[in-house]
Amino acid sequence: MNTVFLPSYSVGSDVYNQIPKVCGAYGKTAVVIGGKTAISKAKDALLAGVHNSNIEIIDFIWYGGDSTYANIKKLAQNPQFQKADMVFAVGGGRAIDTCKTLCDMENKPVFSFPTIASNCSPVTAVCVIYDDETHGFKELYFPQKSPLHSFINTKIITEAPYEYIWAGIGDALSKQYETGFSSRNDEMSHTNALGVQISKNCSDTLLQYGLEALTSAKNHQVSEALEQVVLTIIVSTGLVSVLVINDYNSCLAHSIYYGCTMLPQGEKHLHGELVSYGVLVMLLLDKQQTEFEKVYAFNRQAKLPTCLKDIEISTKEELNIVLDKVMTTNDIVHVPYKITREMVYDAIMDLEIYHQEHLN
Repeated sequence: MNTVFLPSYSVGSDVYNQIPKVCGAYGKTAVVIGGKTAISKAKDALLAGVHNSNIEIIDFIWYGGDSTYANIKKLAQNPQFQKADMVFAVGGGRAIDTCKTLCDMENKPVFSFPTIASNCSPVTAVCVIYDDETHGFKELYFPQKSPLHSFINTKIITEAPYEYIWAGIGDALSKQYETGFSSRNDEMSHTNALGVQISKNCSDTLLQYGLEALTSAKNHQVSEALEQVVLTIIVSTGLVSVLVINDYNSCLAHSIYYGCTMLPQGEKHLHGELVSYGVLVMLLLDKQQTEFEKVYAFNRQAKLPTCLKDIEISTKEELNIVLDKVMTTNDIVHVPYKITREMVYDAIMDLEIYHQEHLN
């Protein structure tokens, strides 16, 4: 038996007006949990959205700063969380993943309100959990379902720091290539095949609209290109994550991201920024030269990483730490052929050579 809960969403500059209609069946009280900055940006619009409705927002709570089990446990003990009928998860991926995990553990409805377009967390049933002490990647947590609805406010997203949508494009670029690579040669069920088919639209849309959307984001303007990119980052990649088996959800590009989190300087770089570098490495390793050249050219124009210097890896020791982690991740287990440490290293070196040859 296979049960799939497809995500639903509203998108636009005034989507919070839809809160009473969408959330009304789940209770009368809501607690907002999220990042401090995110809450400050969304608070007035959220209050206006529930004004004169049957839903009352009873509190605004900081999620703790990272998606760790320690923060989740602390939130579960908060009296206002316990009192609320539902949770409004506001912010970026770590805040929303915290709320998704919390609400799955405590059996409480959760709705997502992304204030940045940096990943597909607002619509997926996957949560990244980080270590309580080191804040490096710990494990993935899988709720039974994704948030009941996502309210994608494009106006608030354009007011966020430019770097978030920039990195969001970098992360979403990986979905088409990682899913296609991981599923290659597999005989797939309808659900998995549907997810893989949707993934084929991700990179193409981003390469078409990405630079124009980045210009809109820089100018804090809502545009058609920006909405197309935001929907690709959050919804298209999210649908893939919901539909396919987790083995297809990520591959070498994300393994390289996890490897970079083992370095102190990895903390300075956004998730999608590091993933976009990993996409280049994966495409070279898999000898997809045409796609590699397209993504490399886009990354150069978008100022996404194209070499080790861009991600502040300068020594062989640092690279070995990254490779050690890469080779222990589950992301490179379900692949069409065995990926060795030497293959990853060679692809990284090939990228360095290509980059040097195309500096001018």
